[in-house]
Amino acid sequence: MSARPRVIVASPLGTETEVLADWLTTDGFEPVKAVTSAGALAAITARSFDVLLADAGFAFKEGLDVASRPHRKNSLTPTIVIGDSQAAETQADVRGAMYVRRPVDRATLMCCITMALLDERPVRCSLRKRVERIQVTVDGTRSHIIDVSPEGLRIEIPSDRRSTPPPYFSVRVPLIGVGLMVQRMWSARRSAAVSWYGGALARNSMKVELAWKNFVDAIPVSGQIEHIR
Repeated sequence: MSARPRVIVASPLGTETEVLADWLTTDGFEPVKAVTSAGALAAITARSFDVLLADAGFAFKEGLDVASRPHRKNSLTPTIVIGDSQAAETQADVRGAMYVRRPVDRATLMCCITMALLDERPVRCSLRKRVERIQVTVDGTRSHIIDVSPEGLRIEIPSDRRSTPPPYFSVRVPLIGVGLMVQRMWSARRSAAVSWYGGALARNSMKVELAWKNFVDAIPVSGQIEHIR
């Protein structure tokens, strides 16, 4: 049995399906191709899988997004939806899916698949402090920190930002004059106005990490300290 992550590739466009499957195979995944929603459903129910990569019509109109959830190895892994309209993108956003616009860019797709496999998975266990909203910039976008831990932070970013932060992004904290490099670990749409992103400190110098930990120790708490995964 293959140990490669299993990806269901479901699109009515045969050429698109073949190209996406070739990319996935080259990058170490196990693609399972389907050009009909019935074929995709058969593949989904035959054996558990890691990611559903599906045409927007297949995912929502034909119901694959909902039907596939019990068969995912991790029920929190989002569907990756391929579409070519604002309506499809909006629907994906509402359903908590990731969205890739046609024509599909290979680098964007692979980034989405990597993040889908990371999203919402527990990666740490530590005390998290909820804090008063602290103004920061995330890759130049004005944002806010809403809670912190020695290993990372949760940020709130306006939903009108054109794209989610990349796998690694910078967070500038003017309050302490520190710039952090953060690895994106999970995301959640909170409202029409904002999204939340959880990140772990990564690729920072010891000096920067010490400054951050001292800041976390000293910062006043707003509400209760939570023990989370």
